[in-house]
Amino acid sequence: MASYCICLFFCILHSVSLLTGGSCGLVFCPPWERCIEGRCSCKPPYLCPSENTTRVCGQDNRSYRSYCQAMALSCRLNKPIMSHFAEECEADFISFDTLTSDHDTKSYPDACVSVRCQGYESSLAECVIYDHIRIGSRKVATATCYDDATAPKECGFRCVNSKCVSLNQTCDGVDDCGDRSDEMCCKQCRKGALRCKTGVCVSRDSIDDGQIDCLDGEDEAVKQSHHTVSLDRAYLESKLSCGIPNAETVDDEGGADRGRTSRVKRVVGGVPAKPTQIQWQIALEDNRKIDCGGAYIGGCWVLTAAHCVRTNPNHFRVKFSLWKKSKAQDTTDIVPVEEIHIHPRYNASTYENDIALVQLQKLPFQEKCFVDNPAVSAVCVPWSVHLFNPNHTCSISGWGRTADGRAAKVLLWANVSLIDDCVKFYGGRFKPGMMCAGDLDGSVDSCQGDSGGPLVCEDEVGVSYLWGIVSWGEKCGQPGYPGVYTQVAHYFEWIRHHTGWPAVTRFNS
Repeated sequence: MASYCICLFFCILHSVSLLTGGSCGLVFCPPWERCIEGRCSCKPPYLCPSENTTRVCGQDNRSYRSYCQAMALSCRLNKPIMSHFAEECEADFISFDTLTSDHDTKSYPDACVSVRCQGYESSLAECVIYDHIRIGSRKVATATCYDDATAPKECGFRCVNSKCVSLNQTCDGVDDCGDRSDEMCCKQCRKGALRCKTGVCVSRDSIDDGQIDCLDGEDEAVKQSHHTVSLDRAYLESKLSCGIPNAETVDDEGGADRGRTSRVKRVVGGVPAKPTQIQWQIALEDNRKIDCGGAYIGGCWVLTAAHCVRTNPNHFRVKFSLWKKSKAQDTTDIVPVEEIHIHPRYNASTYENDIALVQLQKLPFQEKCFVDNPAVSAVCVPWSVHLFNPNHTCSISGWGRTADGRAAKVLLWANVSLIDDCVKFYGGRFKPGMMCAGDLDGSVDSCQGDSGGPLVCEDEVGVSYLWGIVSWGEKCGQPGYPGVYTQVAHYFEWIRHHTGWPAVTRFNS
């Protein structure tokens, strides 16, 4: 039940929230729905995850492979489908006796349980029931259901789904609306709730509970003595197929030393990477010459800048785990290109939509494109433009020109900061789908020869995302001219449309 989509909800002004139409991407759709043009729509059941799931039973005694699959079918048919969680569906249905406080004169039942519901369930059978407390021979749960007839006449806050809740119920970490719209765009949170960096309030019970509620996972980063301790690496690697370098081969010595007129294809201020440190970095070879980089996103797919490629795939090869630009190392793989997908609205004169997918050739009689290589890992593709905020520190890498103007002989990398309001530097030349990063003093920048290379940001739990692709800029490494990057999250649906591969990110399966 932990596969999520991010979707658009429009906000309404109230006292503790700053709510605007720009709130797209702040809240989750249910796992059985997906985002289509900013709205949550029912998934086809086959899009639900099939591995590591718990089977459920339908009201027709049919077995479904997961809760997501049953709810996706229920969503599409617009009627309840699920009965209960069970491996075998011949067993008796779980039933609930309803007792109402207004009319029931029976004595209080002799057992209690705790029930956790999300607000979209059609019966208690769909909620998570836990912490059974036996008082006798029975178990009881209480639930408060939303009823239009008893809704307050004066609406303190109207949810996106049209429910009304009290103003005091907003920004308290409790999803009273059922779509989390009462917990988004908050300036601060009530009752000790945790405020995510995106302005969403989540309950204190959400901290370190194994479920990621904040977009960057900060609720799952354990706080101890004012230091953030990342989730156990083995746990992360068991859950993810991207964003976690192979610890056995990553070579990150000296990690504490990480650095912080005409339009040019813009690592000044960088330091040499270790030979297998940046495991998603690729070199794009064009007719035996390397002028561009890119990032491996999994499967047979690489992302790069559109200005780095042409539609003829025969001119290109992709080099994995390359360190010295002119010489392969033991871990280097060289893979031919099958097809190149340039964004259909790419404008070479303005660098708008400067993004391209490179599809690799598969090995003979196999579904993979290169032999498993422990020095190669995929970086995650971000699904929301709100995942990282201005001033977040990220890293860039490439073989571009150094501070003295010479081409780098080995892969360089450096830290840069995400920069807000880039239009003030470049005016009308800054278009939707672009973003800026660097140091405003010009000490760190991406420069000619780094085009198509990755700008990678790490979230609170140590997962790395391809946040940007080196695109363009002016006066490389000069104050007041930050590097301009293609914002990958802006093109998430386009990427998914072409890859057809559900694991380009750890969500949206």
